[in-house]
Order: sequence, then C-alpha cells, then structure tokens
Amino acid sequence: MTIGTLEVVLLIRESHSLKSRRRVVKSLTDRIRSRFNVSVADLGDQNLWQKVVIGVAVVANDGRFVNQVLSKVLNLISSDPRAEIIDQSMEIR
Repeated sequence: MTIGTLEVVLLIRESHSLKSRRRVVKSLTDRIRSRFNVSVADLGDQNLWQKVVIGVAVVANDGRFVNQVLSKVLNLISSDPRAEIIDQSMEIR
C-alpha cells in the first residue's frame, strides 16, 4: 500500500472577506474531490482571508499512480486563476 500526501499553500489575492475565501476554497476542494476521488481538506487557519493551506491524500497499490494523481491535482490547482501557489510539498510513502 502506498500513501501520498500533498500540501499546497495558496494566496487568494481577490479575497477580502471570509465568505469570499470560503467560496474559492469550497469550489476548488469540490472540483479536486470529484475529479480525482481523493481526500481533501482545508488545513490552514480558516480565519485568514487570503492564505489557504489545502491538504490532499491518496491511497493506492502503485506508487507511480499516486504520484500521477497528486501531480494532476497540483496542475488543477495551479490552473485556477483565483489562487496563486506559494508553497507545496508532496510525500509518498
């Protein structure tokens, strides 16, 4: 069994309230969850308007598959014009 985790720190420049932050995060996490069938959570301080930490977890038998899924998730996040990736870390065990 292979477990992969991805942690992505995002900056949402257009967010000026917690409501707009939640809208972007909910939209992004729902798209990730439905497209890739992975576990997704907002890990950061949920009271900050512009900084978001999203965690993604995948479990599979093949390490290459886990790497592919996490890379595709990262590509999806980076293609969203509302959020800018500040930092990322991927771990596969």
